[in-house]
Amino acid sequence: MGVLDGKVIFITGGAAGIGRKCVEAYLAAGASVSVVDSDREALDQLATEFSGFPLAAFAGNVKSADEVKSAIEHTIAVFGNINVIHNNAGIASPSKTLDETSEEEWDDLFAVNLKSVFWTTKYGIELLKQTKGCILNTSSMVAEIGQENHAAYVGTKGGMNALTKAMALDYAPFGIRVNAVCPAGVWTPMLRKWSEEQPDPEFIAQYLNNIHPLGYCPEGDVIADVAVFLVSDAARFVTGCIMPVSGGAELGYKR
Repeated sequence: MGVLDGKVIFITGGAAGIGRKCVEAYLAAGASVSVVDSDREALDQLATEFSGFPLAAFAGNVKSADEVKSAIEHTIAVFGNINVIHNNAGIASPSKTLDETSEEEWDDLFAVNLKSVFWTTKYGIELLKQTKGCILNTSSMVAEIGQENHAAYVGTKGGMNALTKAMALDYAPFGIRVNAVCPAGVWTPMLRKWSEEQPDPEFIAQYLNNIHPLGYCPEGDVIADVAVFLVSDAARFVTGCIMPVSGGAELGYKR
């Protein structure tokens, strides 16, 4: 038996990167998984690879209330209920100071990274009340420790951590848990592309290893393993937790 047998998980941004690793881990643990993502090609690849599994894939933009609502309705049509909402969709660009960030860039980051949580909760919370389910947010260690030249992104993740705690209090009376998982560096297609574009990719790779006291920059599976725990009954008394999965990157003085 899998630790997630019988659970239906709705995840945003699950077609690539950390989200895809979470989808793989959820399926391996016995869950049925519904994925909404704006990348149709990556969704098709995901659906093909896991064609024999209880997986539903829907193309949609989490910035759109109607598209989020539609994806949740389709999930109910396919699987009958929802036990977990995993708010994983996110963008990281641009890397700029606050004064250099345009209003359009600011609005886009907040719409994808933070307002999407508003939409999934608005249209999914009654379902979670019925199943006494849980919510998991993919945040970042930058929300806790800051990051240079990344102000708007850091702001979205700081907002997500604060929102996680507020939601945990609001929904605890209904038996709904709300937690966040906080990676530091994680090798994803986005990070690999960025590192390859740098003047010295080998230095960047070593730098990303060195910022983690455990000695290496991990793949997304380390985040997925913790995500499985947080949405499982093993974490039944854990709520409002901002869980670092960072290899200790936030520890000590580094300069």
